[in-house]
Amino acid sequence: MSEGKKKMTGAILPGNSTVELRTFDVPSPDHGEVLVRMKSSTICGSDIRCIYRQHLGKGPEGYQPGMIAGHEPCGQIVACGAGCRRFKAGDRVIIYHISGCGLCNDCRRGYMISCTSSYRRAYGWQRHGGMAEFILAEEKDLVLLPEPLSYSDGAQVACGFGTVYEGIERVGVCGSDAVLVTGLGPVGLATAMLARAMGAGRIIGIDVLPERLALARSLKLCDDILSAGPQNVAEVRDLTGGAGVERAFDCSANDQARLTCIQATRKWGRICFMGEGGTVGFKPSEDIIHDQKTIYGSWVTTIWRMEELVERLVRWGLHPDRLITHRFPLERAGDAYALMASGRCGKVAVVFDDEVK
Repeated sequence: MSEGKKKMTGAILPGNSTVELRTFDVPSPDHGEVLVRMKSSTICGSDIRCIYRQHLGKGPEGYQPGMIAGHEPCGQIVACGAGCRRFKAGDRVIIYHISGCGLCNDCRRGYMISCTSSYRRAYGWQRHGGMAEFILAEEKDLVLLPEPLSYSDGAQVACGFGTVYEGIERVGVCGSDAVLVTGLGPVGLATAMLARAMGAGRIIGIDVLPERLALARSLKLCDDILSAGPQNVAEVRDLTGGAGVERAFDCSANDQARLTCIQATRKWGRICFMGEGGTVGFKPSEDIIHDQKTIYGSWVTTIWRMEELVERLVRWGLHPDRLITHRFPLERAGDAYALMASGRCGKVAVVFDDEVK
């Protein structure tokens, strides 16, 4: 195929808070693979924590030096290899960012994120990702992007919005629930957006950075926005008649914020941790057991739930790209990662071809 002889630019992460642009061959799709022209590739906090600053993951599950970064890719198919059964050239697609073996129990459930097979490879980590002009993907990892959604909407579905949707579905949210969200970065804002669409009666948001508090206010996703501090539990209880919230989501990975989620949740409430890393300390009997509370975790989602989320985003008229505050071309990927690492922004995207729909 002609594209296989061409060259493209891709961004790699050396692990010292820099980005390096390199030249790669444009790949050709093999059996069951597709070649996707990138349209939007958004930056995830886990890329900053585990790859951009330093390579934290070790062994085959860690970032493989020299791999093109970016595990939130969205684009348009330009070529299909033999054996493709569903997708064709011209289709707009989201790529589920973990390519599992497809045969283990987790993969058969759709949780490729939890695949432990030696065949498991994450886009942007162990195989080339979306910070390039083209990406080679397996057809089984694709989700169709409907026309009402932009490529930057789709780029956020696999990781950030998918993780949030999974977490909300896991703990349940309805119109009678007051919801607390700690950490108003992209994942926290996605939580507020989806919780509202799924019927939350009241949403309370907490963050420490003025820029993120200002963004949350401008987006009007929360009913109440609080500055992080030791008074937060009392503030949340005051806002909920003294009882606390029914559901709480930590998207910050901060130990105090996690404790706030636990202690600001009422009896029989449910707490979901989605922020990666960090620690938390609490008193099991006083904080959890005696009040009959439950703590959940949500790590990414299933590919079938991604498809469900895409359908519902269209139904609800929601656009994840509202959370994007900055867009950069590929040649300025270094600036994009540096800004995302500062935390003083919303979602950051690297876009291609002016992100034409």
